[in-house]
Amino acid sequence: MKAVFFEDLGMRSYKEVWDYQEGLLKEGVSRKSREPKEQVENRLIFTEHPLVYTLGKSGKPEHVLLPKEGLEEKGIEYFHANRGGDITFHGPGQLVGYPILDLEQFKTDLGWYLRSLEEVFILTMATYGLKGERSAGETGVWMDADVKGKERKICAMGIRCSRWVTMHGFAFNVNTNLDYFNYIIPCGIQNKQVTSLEKELGGPVPFEEVKAEVKRNFEKVFEAKIL
Repeated sequence: MKAVFFEDLGMRSYKEVWDYQEGLLKEGVSRKSREPKEQVENRLIFTEHPLVYTLGKSGKPEHVLLPKEGLEEKGIEYFHANRGGDITFHGPGQLVGYPILDLEQFKTDLGWYLRSLEEVFILTMATYGLKGERSAGETGVWMDADVKGKERKICAMGIRCSRWVTMHGFAFNVNTNLDYFNYIIPCGIQNKQVTSLEKELGGPVPFEEVKAEVKRNFEKVFEAKIL
């Protein structure tokens, strides 16, 4: 069982946690560069962010449908991030997770890593009687992925990896205000919806309960012990 140290940062600004991740990534890469090589401490960070749109390296700025003035008016921050993927939204009621993992302790395969993250949320959704699915050629977790017109994304993912040490991660819509997705083209995917546990279940879901389920399923999928 691999050890993974857990931190719940609560509500923090996107930039603050981004900088924190960068420091952990830099330290992890530094440990692996030393002779003799030192063990990287694996971490799983949970947080919520105030209203913010983040654009990944492969994203297109035009997928943000509001002008700068509109963002300021609605109190939404905007960042170009160094993760993969396109545009996404973070806000209260959304569980954001940043695993800082040395994949050399797990499996050196980014496809495997992303599919494993997806599996964590497929298992978590099953706890609530919901069927989470993968969508061919697209990262994240969906519902009705193969039903045209009904496809809806519930968990977005985007990562960065250096020397097999990961950062960035996932955004799981729990009790998220989905209206903010109307001002972007989520993940750059046209004509597909987003959803949340709250919307699918018809009412708010206890946030701490969801966190516990995600941690439990993370341990199961990654064969790890969260400390």
